[in-house]
Amino acid sequence: MRVSTFPAGDIPVAADLLAAARAGDGEAFEVLTGPHLRALHVHAYRMLGSLDDADEAVQDALLNAWRALDSYQGQAPLSHWLYRITTTSSLKVIRAKARPPVPAGEIGHLQPYPDRLLDQLADAGADPAAITERRESVALAFITALQRLPARQRAALILRDVLAWNAAEAAALLQISVPAINSALQRARATLSGIRPAHSTASRPRLDDHQRHILDRFTDAWQRCDIDALTALLREDVILSMPPELTTITGRAQVTRFFATVPAGGRLDTIRLVRTAANGHPALAAYLPDKSARCHGYGIMVFTTAGDGIATITGFPSPDLFERFGLPPDMTEAS
Repeated sequence: MRVSTFPAGDIPVAADLLAAARAGDGEAFEVLTGPHLRALHVHAYRMLGSLDDADEAVQDALLNAWRALDSYQGQAPLSHWLYRITTTSSLKVIRAKARPPVPAGEIGHLQPYPDRLLDQLADAGADPAAITERRESVALAFITALQRLPARQRAALILRDVLAWNAAEAAALLQISVPAINSALQRARATLSGIRPAHSTASRPRLDDHQRHILDRFTDAWQRCDIDALTALLREDVILSMPPELTTITGRAQVTRFFATVPAGGRLDTIRLVRTAANGHPALAAYLPDKSARCHGYGIMVFTTAGDGIATITGFPSPDLFERFGLPPDMTEAS
């Protein structure tokens, strides 16, 4: 995977804006950095696997960029300079939260990235292949796999294989030698090649009609509380996970049993589902009823498919995600 073009990467820096920002003009600084913010946030998300942590890293990066603006000499695109600072801020977050790589099991801090925000990366002039690769680089399986890597290997792989930096640039940022960056990249690639799931739909640049059809059938079966129809949509080796719970349910029979007994005590028809999308995958937002029958946002389910079946379901039980997905907090507001 190599993504060599990113939105706003080659926007020229206006000398007057740069001078004004260096003189303390906050609005000029916002004009300079604004076109790059979404790409920087996605970059931090790749590093950290968490929307909240990405927020923290980007805020820290902007503060550091503001303070160090005099050091930007204009010899490289502003985006390149900002990526350097955001990478350093992301590594700082990893250290501060004392999050070592997770070699196996669930990533407790993992969060989905709303497609409505990824769409802000759209570049009308970009090569379609580059757009596809860009979306591959935020697929949930890839983000999860990145969290398996030590921080330096993670940064090396993102800088070299996603941002397409050369070895010397990546080595300088991480303050290691070129042979060391090449070694870190080789180890990272080897690790990811062994743990990335086979049932990936990441190669699809956007949700297609086939995925929507499967999601519609799942929603219909769910709302009718038709367990048999739900079962028919699951692959035999389907995997259900629910970060931050460090448990995984594997296999059609086990996942079916969970749906038949756990959500709302098996009364799936009381749970309202709304279609959305995350990380380039189909997703459903679930609203649970309270005692007054008012449905409140509960969590987001993200799906991957293989053939005509659902390969993975990753559930994120977090009402706080709904605002990020542009969804109302309860069904009263949605209707």
